[in-house]
Amino acid sequence: MKQLAGKLGPMLAFAVAGLGLWQLFVVMSGVGRFLLPAPSDVAGAFARGFPTILDATRVTASAVVLGMLGGVVAGLLVALLIARFSSVAPPVLATVVVVNCAPIIALAPIFNNWFGSASLMSKAAVAGVMVFFPVLLNTARGLLEARPLHVELMTSLAARPRQVSLLLRLPGALPYLFSALRLATTLSVIGVIIAEFFGGPTNALGVYIAYQAAVPRFAVAWAGIIMASALGLGLFGVVVLLERIVMPWHTSSRSPMSWS
Repeated sequence: MKQLAGKLGPMLAFAVAGLGLWQLFVVMSGVGRFLLPAPSDVAGAFARGFPTILDATRVTASAVVLGMLGGVVAGLLVALLIARFSSVAPPVLATVVVVNCAPIIALAPIFNNWFGSASLMSKAAVAGVMVFFPVLLNTARGLLEARPLHVELMTSLAARPRQVSLLLRLPGALPYLFSALRLATTLSVIGVIIAEFFGGPTNALGVYIAYQAAVPRFAVAWAGIIMASALGLGLFGVVVLLERIVMPWHTSSRSPMSWS
């Protein structure tokens, strides 16, 4: 508990100091609060609009979770295929890296046209694509790092390729997979929110933020941004908890807090 408090203390102190300086700057500088609302204004807007913001968060969270699940499953399956046929791994992974350099978020208008701007699938597809690449690359790296001696030993014991993948390669790749999942939580939220800027259900969080910023009611927009951040942090916490349950033997699970 003391170790956890020692790590949380500086973070909380930094957050409180940052909010205090923000509040002081707005009050002392005389800047228009319609341009830069003080934290107290944002807190008030958050409290007043909490039911609406919470309802919008549920809509956005549905697309985020659906996209994450699709991207993780697809990335994991392709990574297992690459590990099974390791001779094709270098060109396939090189192609994936090149494709991953493209501005994936530019797919949002395309998916809106394919599935409909108000469709949940159009937003989930953006999140799925953004999650797919880090999961594929990280997991494939972990699968391919299995020691040849261990692979040969299992092969000599008449293990089938499927057994080698599931019993040897996949457990060794779990740290790489969870590292990708931690990154995927933030990418999926960002992808869905930005995709909603291009059009989405009227009660979605991204649409809510964009509308409030355009009015402009920046205090209310910041309240929506805070909820989007909370959504990402919540998903991150779920992944960290799942990692500790699945990999209690790993060093990252022995630390009170693991952010890497």
